[in-house]
Amino acid sequence: MTQPLAPSPTPVPAVRLGRPRRLLRAVAVLSCLPYLGLKAAWIAGSHIGIPEGSGLLDDRVGMAVINGISVLLDSAVVVLALVLTGPWGLRVPAWLLAFPVWVATGLLAPIMAGFPAQLVVRAFGSDATPGPKHQPFLHEWVFTVVYTGFILQGLALGALFVLYARDRWGHLWRGRVRELPAAVVGPAHRALAVAAAVLALLPLTLHLLWACGVTAGLSEGRAADRGADFHVLEAVHVASLLAAVAGGLLLAFRRGRVLPVAVPLGLAWVGSGAVACWGGWLSLASLGGVENVTDRPTPLMNLAYAGQMLVGLLVAAIGAYWFAERSARAAGRAA
Repeated sequence: MTQPLAPSPTPVPAVRLGRPRRLLRAVAVLSCLPYLGLKAAWIAGSHIGIPEGSGLLDDRVGMAVINGISVLLDSAVVVLALVLTGPWGLRVPAWLLAFPVWVATGLLAPIMAGFPAQLVVRAFGSDATPGPKHQPFLHEWVFTVVYTGFILQGLALGALFVLYARDRWGHLWRGRVRELPAAVVGPAHRALAVAAAVLALLPLTLHLLWACGVTAGLSEGRAADRGADFHVLEAVHVASLLAAVAGGLLLAFRRGRVLPVAVPLGLAWVGSGAVACWGGWLSLASLGGVENVTDRPTPLMNLAYAGQMLVGLLVAAIGAYWFAERSARAAGRAA
């Protein structure tokens, strides 16, 4: 019977809060301040960074709700940084820690990959938003400040979690895929992996077409505003879906037998988080009031967002079951 993920059967060492972890914690916390400050100002009614005529000013209530949610999400980074470095952090239940870290990974990883790629594309002369020039909804400096902070958060929090996970669960992903016991995966894992691969076909196809310049399925406003930034983001969505599906299939069918176990786990973790969290965020954003009909997401856009969210949740379930089975077997051998 599957049991909840448990700590190592051997005594777990305390977190060694040396200089590197202190520095990473400070970077994670300080990099949240610009974003939290901007969001708090907007909730309070300030227009700093928002040009006149911006669509963000059309729905004050919706903007306050979205900003409130984003403040809670980014505040969680501060809490996680403290948990991952506190002497009591190793006693936090696994599920209570893993879920918010998975969400943070999913939200930050595409930004960490996409924003630098956008800067590189712009450096080679590609226009970020060719075609009809629409009123920008934020000043350019806001993106630079916020995304730079997100990248620092992702690097610092990711490093802290790797160190923490190595101390607490490192024994569960040692070795290579070929060394995994057959009992760790079963028909349920394979069914979930196949379902995720099938469900990924629609969003993967749409994002790939949009990344290549096809406008079918896009709203009129989104199609008109396409540029280098848009194509880079669509390519990131494609890569995230491929990573999620590949990680799920490798784990469920024990393929790539020479690979370290950490490789399919990493693909499943990052890929599932990216597609699930961004699919969920884009779906949530599409529910907000959009004054301009041409900017409202089309049914195909909503299907793409919902589909990638489901793919991420299925692959995440594979990873959760995998860890539960390995933990239960480890606990059984120690008993």
